[in-house]
Amino acid sequence: MQKNEFANIVNKLPNQPGIYKYYNQKTLIYVGKAKNIKKRVSSYFAKTLMSYKTKALVSNITSIDFTITKTERDALLLENSLIKEHQPKYNIDLKDDKTYPWIVIKNEAFPRVFFTRRKIKDGSTYLGPYTSVQQVRELVQSIKNNFPLRTCKLNLSEKEIAKKKYKVCLEYHLGNCKGPCIGAQSVSDYNENVQQVTNVLKGNIQPVVQHFKQVMQAHVEALAFEKANIYKQRITVLQNLIIKSEVVNVNVASAEVFTVKKMGDLAVVNYLIVDSGNIISSHNQAIDLYADEEEEEILQKAIPYLREKQDSQVPLIIVAQPLELLDSAIEIVIPKLGDKKKLLNFSTKNSLYHLSQLQKEKQQKVFADTNFEDILLDLQQDLQLQETPYHIECFDNSNFQGTNAVSAMVCFKNGEPSKTDYRHYNVKTVLGINDFATMHEVVTRRYKRLKEENSALPQLVIIDGGKGQLSAANEAIMELGLQGKMTLVGLAKNVEEIFYVGDQQSLKLPYNSKSLLLIRRIRDEVHRFGITHHRNKRSSNTFKTELTNIEGIGATTATTLLKQFKSIQNIQAATLQELTTAVGNNRAQLIKQYFEKG
Repeated sequence: MQKNEFANIVNKLPNQPGIYKYYNQKTLIYVGKAKNIKKRVSSYFAKTLMSYKTKALVSNITSIDFTITKTERDALLLENSLIKEHQPKYNIDLKDDKTYPWIVIKNEAFPRVFFTRRKIKDGSTYLGPYTSVQQVRELVQSIKNNFPLRTCKLNLSEKEIAKKKYKVCLEYHLGNCKGPCIGAQSVSDYNENVQQVTNVLKGNIQPVVQHFKQVMQAHVEALAFEKANIYKQRITVLQNLIIKSEVVNVNVASAEVFTVKKMGDLAVVNYLIVDSGNIISSHNQAIDLYADEEEEEILQKAIPYLREKQDSQVPLIIVAQPLELLDSAIEIVIPKLGDKKKLLNFSTKNSLYHLSQLQKEKQQKVFADTNFEDILLDLQQDLQLQETPYHIECFDNSNFQGTNAVSAMVCFKNGEPSKTDYRHYNVKTVLGINDFATMHEVVTRRYKRLKEENSALPQLVIIDGGKGQLSAANEAIMELGLQGKMTLVGLAKNVEEIFYVGDQQSLKLPYNSKSLLLIRRIRDEVHRFGITHHRNKRSSNTFKTELTNIEGIGATTATTLLKQFKSIQNIQAATLQELTTAVGNNRAQLIKQYFEKG
């Protein structure tokens, strides 16, 4: 669509709620809802930074249509029905090719409990789906070990059992089945076991443990200690299941938690199921975005899909942002404090982690399939560098509450990490938090040394920070007389905008460009390297005793003395000979002199 055509269409769009439809020459390719149709549609064509998938959508639009609705809820209803009817190419496709495992309690006489990947509407109870096959197999094995249920496929109707045509199998002799096939177990006794299994699978383990304790006590009173021991072992297994479970709070009861995090054209929705205060299931749904949907829009589409997949009837949903769902019977809670907020934080942590993992996998695939020479040439062109950046260095500052200020520098050569060239810097001349002065110091130290050693300078230096840190680094370069010898750029945190010295406007590379993926990889590496060093430095500084105040006595000597003498008082009371035996004569003299001075 040409700009003048678009301008004519925008002038006709209403500032009202409703849905908008994008068409190519043949068919409907995208449906969206909006609080303000004109503003929403305009945003697609006004953005200078889009993912390549959003660009593909926009480039395919040949005509735009819209429908005004009275309310946003009406827009949501209309959007939902149109997506179901037409399945537009660029709308979120939540379907995946995975067949998740379930545990089924079969709808039959003397129900079996087993693992399945096929969910059919036959009246059976399906619990799950589970994301881990190993988890399902362990649960089924635990059920088999603790609850005597049949595994055979015999027709155990009352009529068939009465014919006495069946014989018990090996499972009966092993104690894994009580023989309902020969009438040795009543329906009520068997169903009680099934109910206990259902409780376990739903995370409601405490009633089962209580039941086993009553049975165990009955066996003890009857002096049947071997049988009592069997139930004691079963109780231990179930209590271990409780320990492994994420216990939230019994007051939360039943709820579902949804969080979403997106980055570029990829999003991850985390879905937690909570029952009786326990998180009994967690699922992460990866979503490819073809249009620039907001997180709220993603959730509105993902929640009905995931709830339908689970056959969920839970009336309470916990989320982080206001939503309007089609099912008005669902209560939506946005917690600020308490146990529900903890659940939300837990879910957010999972969605963020899985999103970062997917991004890393994506980066690895890009770098595995591409020649680094091509990426570096792209980077040279995108950043308008005079030379190809075969040698790149990146700096980052780190401090903790104004203490332990450190900086890290990582080096990439030919597009790959050159770890022998990595450097940590313990800041020497800066007190408190001053990122600008810190950056000035470490850049000076790095390139003063390279200059004195007549070593090769990098073609590109990335400063992880905004304009202030970049200016401080540039001052250091100028003081060293190295201006023009390398290109300095600043990388603004979070938004990933690139700044040049003296420029007012930032450079925004396409989100999925190979140049930005390489820069992001370098930035992530300097974060990792810096944080590791900073954590180690904080840990070393946390061990401080009166002994480490003695000049010449370090943490290692203090640890040795405390292991042997157990306390400062015992060290103070020790003889010179005892201290000499522990840490040598010179250190022993220092310690005795310190305590004698009082």
